Amino acid sequence: MCGIVGFLHGGGLDDGAAAVTRAMASAIAHRGPDDSGIWIDSEAGVALGHRRLAIVDLSPAGHQPMVSASGRFVITYNGEIYNFGQLRGDLEEAGAAPAWSGTSDTEVLLAAIDHWGVREALGRLNGMFAFGVWDRQRRILTLARDRLGEKPLYYGSTGGAFLFGSELKALRAHPDFRSQLDRDALIDMVRYDYVPAPRTIWQGIAKLAAGHYVEIAEAGAAIGAPVAYWSLRDCAVSGAANSLPDGPELAVDLEALVKEAIGMRMIADVPLGAFLSGGIDSSLIVALMQAQSSRPVKTFTIGFAEEGFDEAPQARRIANYLGTDHTELYVTSRDAMDVIPRLPEIWDEPFGDSSQIPTFLISQLSRQSITVALSGDGGDELFGGYSRYRKQEREWGGVSRLPVAVRKALSGIAGMRSQGALIRGPAGRAAKMLGTEAFEDLYRWRVSRVDHAERLVRGGSAAHGPSAFGALPFLTNPVDKMMYADTLTYLPEDILTKVDRASMAVSLEVRAPFLDHRIVEYAWRLPMAQRLGPIDSKAILRTIGRRLLPPQVLEQPKMGFCLPVEKWVRGPLRTWGEDLLSEDRLARQQIFDVAAVRQLWHGFLAGKKRHDNVIWNLLMFQAWMDTIN
Repeated sequence: MCGIVGFLHGGGLDDGAAAVTRAMASAIAHRGPDDSGIWIDSEAGVALGHRRLAIVDLSPAGHQPMVSASGRFVITYNGEIYNFGQLRGDLEEAGAAPAWSGTSDTEVLLAAIDHWGVREALGRLNGMFAFGVWDRQRRILTLARDRLGEKPLYYGSTGGAFLFGSELKALRAHPDFRSQLDRDALIDMVRYDYVPAPRTIWQGIAKLAAGHYVEIAEAGAAIGAPVAYWSLRDCAVSGAANSLPDGPELAVDLEALVKEAIGMRMIADVPLGAFLSGGIDSSLIVALMQAQSSRPVKTFTIGFAEEGFDEAPQARRIANYLGTDHTELYVTSRDAMDVIPRLPEIWDEPFGDSSQIPTFLISQLSRQSITVALSGDGGDELFGGYSRYRKQEREWGGVSRLPVAVRKALSGIAGMRSQGALIRGPAGRAAKMLGTEAFEDLYRWRVSRVDHAERLVRGGSAAHGPSAFGALPFLTNPVDKMMYADTLTYLPEDILTKVDRASMAVSLEVRAPFLDHRIVEYAWRLPMAQRLGPIDSKAILRTIGRRLLPPQVLEQPKMGFCLPVEKWVRGPLRTWGEDLLSEDRLARQQIFDVAAVRQLWHGFLAGKKRHDNVIWNLLMFQAWMDTIN
């Protein structure tokens, strides 16, 4: 795992380019503490930088930026290509292998691009990655990101230069960085906890969408739009057209796929382990890791004293059952609260999922013993793990059976009782549900934190939010639509962003076997009963788990990585919150509607539960503003 940076300047580069490139890379040194490097072509106006976290081939042969054996391509690359051994063999068989100088996946990736070209090489990769590769012959920079969005990549033109990097702070380190706050992006962050792709918090700077690549000319202008080399839509459509008949063999086949994906992700030249939360996803990953390991797998759990927030006892039972080398750390509220001032700097863009706190703490704990950790991320989105799936399916089933005229009339009556409210009450929720004609619109509304978020932000408009999936006529089942939307938006923009920033802040690499694209494609071929069964979520994972795990794991309700941050903000952190949302500060910034924010703050202090998430999002933005001023 590493950090990548680079820039293009149409007028060529002067002698200061090396220092600028190093400064950009140094801004994300936490992503790669083991080595650093730059490569510059002053005449072509291109500079590439790299920070290395050495995982496979720890020797200098893995140093980046790396030039291909032919001399044509230069790459700065972040991630892991898990099937690099197979690709190396394929290249050798095709007579296209260079005289290998080492055993790194970077060298194999470069050789694959040299032989097959970027587009075909991307289709052959099994991994998590983001890279920038410069074609010295065509004088084209290509940026690419993995299929599910595990690794981040930001890019854009500003101040006469084209910039890219693993984190926004790297772009901001370039002296030409000139960008303004994107107020529509802020509206979305307040509403959804994160800024949905392709937007970022800065105007003119974008996130490259998962499963895409984009080409940029040497002058710094994008050639066309980003191009998809893998599509979740195609995956869903193909899965429906090639659905598998229900039967016990499905669990057998899936277990074999997951086991293989885990085995590929256990390849490392550094200590390796796993997060163990006590839920079925991470427990299955650990069980199948232990089955392939000659020694006890190192597992890690964070415990909390707060009632209802502690999964450590369950994780301990699983660790004892599987015989892992288990480490658990109980942290106090004070320990957790001490992390809060660091959050805006770590996440680098306003981010409001408060489970970022325990995610950082478990990453910090794990890094004391290992450099690579496997996680169960992706299991919920692929196999129906969220309780809201069944709830919203039932709600929509009841509402959609009513005649449209009746629904609209009832919606109008309910809506009159909550007209203009920022935070929906029971009447507002009923009005929205009854008045929604398309399930996709209901989903977007259900996952939002606040109605009319545009009223909070001055100069903003009603932004579209995570609507990249648009209408989903190719999916008929509401649960399919929710899982599709979550995989396309919530998974990369919230879950994977949370894990990437938390882990890389302490130079830890996290790998997610469930996000192997072969497993994703297989999951979309499964009958719904194998994902969200009539009684249990993740039915097929529970079938596998019955052979590998103790029964209580299968019965344990999902808890999630949560902490009572709202209680802390009302209590010991109240002064901190009051300062960030004070009338004077809000008036000086001229970003928020002062009266509306203060109304929400007072409602939050009064204990109104539905204000909690919105207030946390506002506080995270305000704290982030302090890091950039």
